Amino acid sequence: MEGHPYSPKDLNLPGFVPNFLPPSTILGVFAAAFAIVFSVSWILPGLVSKTTKLERLLVCWFTITGLIHIIVEGYFAFSPDFYKDKTGFYLAEIWKEYSKGDSRYASFDSAIVSVEAVTAVIEGPACLLAAYAIATRKSYRYVLQLAISLGQFYGLVIYYITAILEGDHFAVSPLYYYAYYIGANSPWGFIPFLIIIRCWRKICQSEGRNKIKTK
Repeated sequence: MEGHPYSPKDLNLPGFVPNFLPPSTILGVFAAAFAIVFSVSWILPGLVSKTTKLERLLVCWFTITGLIHIIVEGYFAFSPDFYKDKTGFYLAEIWKEYSKGDSRYASFDSAIVSVEAVTAVIEGPACLLAAYAIATRKSYRYVLQLAISLGQFYGLVIYYITAILEGDHFAVSPLYYYAYYIGANSPWGFIPFLIIIRCWRKICQSEGRNKIKTK
């Protein structure tokens, strides 16, 4: 069906309303919010406890991703008609724009909705708890980081595998394919993978010390 900018062109989106905001504004607001949250997340842990630079970066990561999961992805998961929004609501604008890189969001694909709903409801709050646990050095911080990162990595794998199985033809152009579909999602691939390795080593080291103490 014509009347929308997405791929494939025969995608049926009755009542589609184009973006009110240009891409530069949508991305600019997102970048500004990212910078504010990063700054606050970097500063606060130092006021609560003695955290290393790496721990502060982890607090920033889990805070930012937690808010993205809850607010941005949560909006999508429970707003099937966002492409009809006529108010210029920012979150709807984000998904109208992002759908140029993956139209499964505009069509409210069941696999995508399932992954995003679980991410928003479970992983989002868990990420914020992980940020708190790292900042306050709770004993469960490594286990929680490991569990969340496994979930994020698994979700990304499902995201890409389902696209490949369905033909991987959901981007308007190579620019949107690599900028949104690949680029915007890549941090949830390599960062959780590195966290998984780090937490695995920390947990193993802790278990090793406990065994020595009990001998």
